Amino acid sequence: MKFVALALLAAPAAMAFSVDTIPGAIAPTGLFDPLGFAEKANEATLKRYREAELTHGRVAMLASVGFLVGEAVESKTFLFNGEVTGPAITHLAQVNPIFWLLLGGGIAKAETERAKIGWVEPENVPVDKPGLLRDTYIPGNLGFDPLGLKPEDPEAFFAMQTKELQNGRLAMLAAAGFLAQELVDGEGILEHLNA
Repeated sequence: MKFVALALLAAPAAMAFSVDTIPGAIAPTGLFDPLGFAEKANEATLKRYREAELTHGRVAMLASVGFLVGEAVESKTFLFNGEVTGPAITHLAQVNPIFWLLLGGGIAKAETERAKIGWVEPENVPVDKPGLLRDTYIPGNLGFDPLGLKPEDPEAFFAMQTKELQNGRLAMLAAAGFLAQELVDGEGILEHLNA
């Protein structure tokens, strides 16, 4: 699961952020932007788009794994003591309210730290540019690399960033598919795989 933290790594050097230089383009499609959002965006807007894509991709990667692991260890975990059962889309509604407090606090702390690292303080942002990212901030670069996976070579780092984006895009589709499938018949994903 090393792809989850790859774009969190420190970038070798800040380069101009444009459609021609951002990671994520692969052959044969190149930069997939069927509605032309990236072409119309300035550098600041393009960075915000990429930050949003990375964030959604990372959440989707965790969600995809969570669907499968949550259903696989359903009554075998000490954390919920067998209280949580059924398809993964019903799990959060079954957990203890204390879990919600811990989850909410953890998310708030993580998002606050991410905002401190990436975004310009609101009092320093022009009124017509809300959500302005720092000039030196590379989207997704939170300085988190506990396993030392970041390659020193800029080309290898660029390839690693592209791999994370592709895994995130796939995970967004997978999570959406998992949700849709469980909503259709109320059965878990693993039940379908084992059938």
